[in-house]
Amino acid sequence: MPPIRRRRGGLPTIDRESTGPHDVSDVAPTPEPRDEIPPPVAAAPAAAAVAPPATRWWAAIAALLLVLGVLALALAWKTDQRVASLEQELVKRQQDSARQAVEAQMLAKQAHEGMGAAAAKVALLEARVAEVALQRTQLEDLIQSLSRSRDENLLVDIEAAIRMAQQQGAITGSTEPLVLVLRQSDERLARYSQPRLEGVRRAIARDLDRVRSIGATDVASLTIKLDEAMRMVDDLPMLAMAEPRRESQRPAAAASAARAAAAASAQAWSLPAAWGEAWNGVSSRVWAEIRSLVRVTPVDHPEAALLAPEQAFFVRENLKLRLLNARLALLSRQFATAQADLLNAQAMIDRYFDRSSRRATSASELMKQVAQQSRQIVLPRPDDTLAALTAAAAGR
Repeated sequence: MPPIRRRRGGLPTIDRESTGPHDVSDVAPTPEPRDEIPPPVAAAPAAAAVAPPATRWWAAIAALLLVLGVLALALAWKTDQRVASLEQELVKRQQDSARQAVEAQMLAKQAHEGMGAAAAKVALLEARVAEVALQRTQLEDLIQSLSRSRDENLLVDIEAAIRMAQQQGAITGSTEPLVLVLRQSDERLARYSQPRLEGVRRAIARDLDRVRSIGATDVASLTIKLDEAMRMVDDLPMLAMAEPRRESQRPAAAASAARAAAAASAQAWSLPAAWGEAWNGVSSRVWAEIRSLVRVTPVDHPEAALLAPEQAFFVRENLKLRLLNARLALLSRQFATAQADLLNAQAMIDRYFDRSSRRATSASELMKQVAQQSRQIVLPRPDDTLAALTAAAAGR
C-alpha cells in the first residue's frame, strides 16, 4: 500500500512518488478540491489511524535511551569497581611499603645492636688483653721475688700476711686475724735466729700487746642472745590481755579447807556456829570473785591497753622484726643501726607489754646487754711491725 501523507487541511493523501509506474492506472483520480469545508466528524477516524506510528517511534527512542542508560550505568559500575580495585591495590602496596620500611628499620636496629655488641666484645677483648698484661707483669714480679734470698722472701711474706690480716679485721671487726698473723710471724722469725731480725720481733711483740688490749665484740654470743629474746616474744604478757592473778585462788583453797574442817567437826559444833562458818566461807568466796573482776594497773600509754587480739599479733611480729634487724646489723658490723633497733624494741616492750612480768624483764635485760656490748671498735694498726720490716729489708 502506498504511504499516506497528511495534507494541510487534515485529509490523508497518497504519496504518488513512492508508487511505481505500473500503479498509476490503479489509482483513482484525485477529485478536485471543493470550496466547502468538510465536516470535522469525518477527519477524526483518519487522525486516529495515523497516531500509532508516532507512538512506536517514541517507544523505540525511549527503549534506546533506556538501553543507553543501562549501558552507561553498567560502564559506571564497572569503572567504580576498577577504581575500588585500584584503591585496594594501592592500599595493599602502601601497607607492603610500610611493612618493608618497618623491616628495614628493624634490620637497621639489629645491625646497630650488632655493631654495639661487636664494640662491647672488642672492649672486652681489650680488657682481657690488659688483664693478661697485668697478670704477666705480676707473674714477672713474682718470679723476681722468688729469685730473691730466703730472708727477703720471709720479710715480704710476713708483710703481705699482716696487710691481709688488717683487711680481714676491717671487714669482720675482729682482732683475731691480726693476732693470729702476728703470732705466726713471731714464730717464723724465732726459727731463723738472726740478730738483724730481733728488731722485727720486738716490734711484733709491741703490736701484739696493743692489739690484745682492745676488747673485741663477740658477735656470735650477741646473736645468740638476740635469738633467745626473739623466742621469748611470743610468751610476753601484754597490757591489753592481763592474766588473772594467782592470789585469787587462795580464797577458794581456804574456803574448801574451811568447809572440810567444818564437815569434820560438824558434830562437835553447835548449829549457830556452823551457820556462821558457812556464812564466812560464802562471803569470802564472793569477795574474792568481786576482787578478781577489777584489777588496777598503772598504764603509761592508754592506747596499749586498747589493743585487739589481732593487733597484738602484729605488735609481736613487729617486735620480732626489730630484733631480726638488729641481728642482721650486728652480722654486718653496723653497730649504730643495731643499737637503734634495740632501743626501738625496748620502747615497744615498755609500751605494750607488762613490765612487771619476769619474762618481759628477762627480755629487756638481754636487749640491754646486747646494746651495751654492740660498740664499734677501732682496730690498731701494726705500724711498728711494718716499719721494722721495711727497715730490715732496706738494711739487706
